[in-house]
Amino acid sequence: MRAMAFASRNNKELIRDPLTLLFGVGFPLVLLLLISALQKSVPNEVFRIELFAPGMAVFSLSFISLFCGTLVARDRSSSFLLRLFASPLTAADYIAGYAVPILPLAVAQSAVCFAVAFFLGLPVSPGALAALAVLVPVGALFTGFGLLMGSLFSEKQVAPFASILVNVAALLGGTWFPLDILGGRLEKISYALPFAHAVDATRAALAGDAASVMPHLWWVLGYAVVTFAVAVAVFRARMRSGEA
Repeated sequence: MRAMAFASRNNKELIRDPLTLLFGVGFPLVLLLLISALQKSVPNEVFRIELFAPGMAVFSLSFISLFCGTLVARDRSSSFLLRLFASPLTAADYIAGYAVPILPLAVAQSAVCFAVAFFLGLPVSPGALAALAVLVPVGALFTGFGLLMGSLFSEKQVAPFASILVNVAALLGGTWFPLDILGGRLEKISYALPFAHAVDATRAALAGDAASVMPHLWWVLGYAVVTFAVAVAVFRARMRSGEA
């Protein structure tokens, strides 16, 4: 209940910053529309809507890390958290309070991305619902990264680190091109990170290939759990040291 009360406050803070939310949702959708138009003019297998839409859905979720990290860092810079440290909230309560309002946003963002993809020719199928379910832990993954960045860095520092994360997720996630063209070491690095697994799991779910989903999804879930655990540990260290 303590975490839920804190989450209610954070939800209001997110609503007060609609421009950031609109950018996070709007920018990937603009790219989806542009690539769809390019695909009609110069057909390319990589940019088929069945392959590109899942990648863009994961890409759009990467902006969640910016929203979440900025919110945490802003609270730290305003000394809001220092005052709250006198409350009975634990580090896990704080992290849950920041994460809870973000996850519905992630689901809504994914749904909007697929709605636009349907308009652009993506077939409506049960696989779309499965893909949305897969994107929930992907949203949790990027929320965890945001919580960790917000706990470690200042508000001004979060933006460049989040930008690096967004670009790494796009380039090494296989959003723009098949990862097999990288070959060798870069491809292995890509699959040692969770982003390519997130894209592949979403594509497999959309295609109705249930057997191929879990091997990739376990990577996403594992990274999400570790990231949340580290975020809690860092936040707890901040609380014990008495600094936000």
